[in-house]
Amino acid sequence: MRFDARTSRMVLEAYMTADIVEQRRRVREAIGARPGERVLDVGCGPGLLAAELAAAIGPGGAVAGIDVSEDMLALADEQIARVAEAAKAGGEPIAPVGFRVGEATELPFPDAGFDVVVVTQVYEYVAEIGRALAEARRVLVPGGRLVILDTDWDSLVWHSGDRVRMDRVLHAWEDHLADPRLPRRLPGLLREAGFTAVETTAFALLNVGYRPDAFSAGLIGMIARFVPGHGDVDGDGDDDAAAWADDLRGLGEDYFFSLNRYLFVAG
Repeated sequence: MRFDARTSRMVLEAYMTADIVEQRRRVREAIGARPGERVLDVGCGPGLLAAELAAAIGPGGAVAGIDVSEDMLALADEQIARVAEAAKAGGEPIAPVGFRVGEATELPFPDAGFDVVVVTQVYEYVAEIGRALAEARRVLVPGGRLVILDTDWDSLVWHSGDRVRMDRVLHAWEDHLADPRLPRRLPGLLREAGFTAVETTAFALLNVGYRPDAFSAGLIGMIARFVPGHGDVDGDGDDDAAAWADDLRGLGEDYFFSLNRYLFVAG
């Protein structure tokens, strides 16, 4: 999946929904960032979490973010500039924030440079997950925290008027991930990477009744754009994907979407 300018903007819009605002609150709570800490956001996307962490940490700390997409990083730079200006005007400056292009499997930072590494909806895209976890451990100080959020897509419950087509579309959607069921393997993988303490919690994104401002409504658009030509979805045009999307949007009060997110804190 290419996070070009259009897809990056779609992600930004989805991340500003109430569902993902609450998700970021849960992630920040798990991080427990303290003033003066140094935090690395791996796969920082449009920079919303990084900005919130910079405000929590304050000017005595620092936030760094990496992403593979330059279009995402452009949005992140815009986000930080707005937040920093508003914070300065309010007399409460945020921590300095720096973004750069980078891969989870080859973090462009020296050893033991961060108190916290946070990785939100990223590791499921990474084929060499063992190498990525080893890199996270390398850049953490002794006693540092690794906070991971990922999805097991088998947890998805999504009502539609055509179950067969829904299964076909969701199977095609899995092509954009390296491991659509990563959370079930993460406790063992974290132990193999040398993390000795692992806490795990789960929460559901739940949308009942169709609302265009809900997270899953934005997800419909991203899936419909991706799946043509993948799996058994018609690649000659968008008819199959469009029919799937129209069906969901037309369900009204019968619309139902639930998806589990799994949060890991490792040290």
